[in-house]
Amino acid sequence: MNKNLQEIGTNIRPATDNLDAYIKEETEMTRTIKTASQGYLSESLDLVEKVFTDSEGIESGKLVRSLVEEIRSKRFYLPELELVMMDEENSVIGYAMFSRFHLEGKYENQLLLLSPVAVKTELQRQHISKDLIEAGFEKAKSLGYEAVIVEGNPQNYNSRGFETSAPFGIVAGTNINLPAVECLMVKELVAGALSHIKGIVDYSDYECLR
Repeated sequence: MNKNLQEIGTNIRPATDNLDAYIKEETEMTRTIKTASQGYLSESLDLVEKVFTDSEGIESGKLVRSLVEEIRSKRFYLPELELVMMDEENSVIGYAMFSRFHLEGKYENQLLLLSPVAVKTELQRQHISKDLIEAGFEKAKSLGYEAVIVEGNPQNYNSRGFETSAPFGIVAGTNINLPAVECLMVKELVAGALSHIKGIVDYSDYECLR
């Protein structure tokens, strides 16, 4: 894996504002969305590392774990937007982190970064990441955020309302090696937000991505 932001998990589903109370029944199993800060910080780290290790190798797993740890230590961290999906045995089976992000020092209180997203390998393609990301959108809007950027496979995100960011004036910096320009995407949470949010995406704030 190159030192860009990657993702695991592709499906998403609407959720409510009250994350603690959000419960969904699927195939006779109860799955609940909570925040990682509710006692799941360590378990969620282990899940993220294992999922990326299974998918992309040991080095990738360690890198993404380091990214989560680093975001948690910085001003970008939003505990209420670090989300986990719990199964009926109260084990973490899915994860999604939204954190503050700026473009050339601007928009930090308006713009979020979605990364990483991880779903337990054997449970992927079961709407887990879909639920987590949609729950994150709703919570982010309630907190006043206006847009979200993500780097990944467009096939995984276009159905969630993400669009190629370049036409909106949000472009990758020189330290980002995109497979294609379409792999950097943005989604409006507030209509018209992308008319004024523009700039260069840069990951130099993150030591693990340098």
